[in-house]
Amino acid sequence: MKRFAIGVLKTLGVILGLYLIVRAVAEPFVIDVTDPSTYRDDWGGPALAGVLAVHMGPGILAALALFGAVRRRWRERRPDHAGTVAPSSSR
Repeated sequence: MKRFAIGVLKTLGVILGLYLIVRAVAEPFVIDVTDPSTYRDDWGGPALAGVLAVHMGPGILAALALFGAVRRRWRERRPDHAGTVAPSSSR
């Protein structure tokens, strides 16, 4: 049961992370960055930098976390060749 719960939590985390990444990618296209009235009342406003930090920051952090998790999982599954010694070419 514990393994199932951990799997469900990981799946929900991946779904949330992907949502945040898509939101971060879409944010510059959703607002008109040349017109401050389109983002003045958004979270992080009235400055464009604040709006982009609040709306894109979690997506950037989620992308880094997912990348790190995938990289760690890939390294764990890769066979370790550190303990093997290359054959000697001398006779």
